[in-house]
Amino acid sequence: MSRHVAIVTDSTAYLPPRTMERHGITAVPLTVVLGDRALEEGTEISTRSLAQALQKRRPVTTSRPSPAVFAETYRKVAESGATGIVSLHLSAELSGTYDAAVLAAKEAPVPVRVVDTGMIAMALGFCAVAAAEAAEAGGSVDEAVTAAEKRAAGTSAYFYVDTLEYLRRGGRIGTAQALFGSALAVKPLLQLDGGRIGPLEKVRTASRAIARLEEIAAERAGSAPVDIAVHHLAAADRASALAERLRVRVPGLAELHVSEVGAVIGAHTGPGLLGVVIASR
Repeated sequence: MSRHVAIVTDSTAYLPPRTMERHGITAVPLTVVLGDRALEEGTEISTRSLAQALQKRRPVTTSRPSPAVFAETYRKVAESGATGIVSLHLSAELSGTYDAAVLAAKEAPVPVRVVDTGMIAMALGFCAVAAAEAAEAGGSVDEAVTAAEKRAAGTSAYFYVDTLEYLRRGGRIGTAQALFGSALAVKPLLQLDGGRIGPLEKVRTASRAIARLEEIAAERAGSAPVDIAVHHLAAADRASALAERLRVRVPGLAELHVSEVGAVIGAHTGPGLLGVVIASR
């Protein structure tokens, strides 16, 4: 294999397998702890199993990859011919994954730039693709990082969840906010803001909340060229319908991805999640 700048990300990017293969992107798995079993996201636990566990109120937590796992990944990528690595990860406000990668990078056999994208799901995935495209064009590590950071700056992510309870359990949203939402029986819309998940709007019914999510996404996309990803957990029909409506409403739509989130994000959002990521080109 030719010498090159390689791109590493983590399993929460939720990139389509064909996209990862086409760009040579490597994803390091996070872990879901289900009861007393630690399972790798993407290979050892299905979203269906996760949804069933959450509905039965079984204890579910998540864990970052260890620095040793990152170190082994960097070693293998270097052995494939990479002369530099750009390692792009979900927001450090939500996970210790970035910190583990930084520790491993210090001992890597080739230079590694670790980047806290402040993103998650395909908001992170779009950053990884941008970095890979820059590297494929002959760009340096710095140029690949710049491409990823530029994509992150032009990316927004919005979420609908049936309940804030799972985010509260995982410590991703405050107890007061979760209780407030439950007391009023509202359906929350959330956004990724400064690397954190925060409230956007409160809507009275699920149907109105999903309609409002569509409206917000279409307004954010405007008429300029954009890529969009629609995510869900155990809500495939809702996601497909939303994606088709956005296809009609967004004139500048370039790529549209529809996918179920993995177990790590699902553990913190619960079944019924709908998410829309808009990334400016």
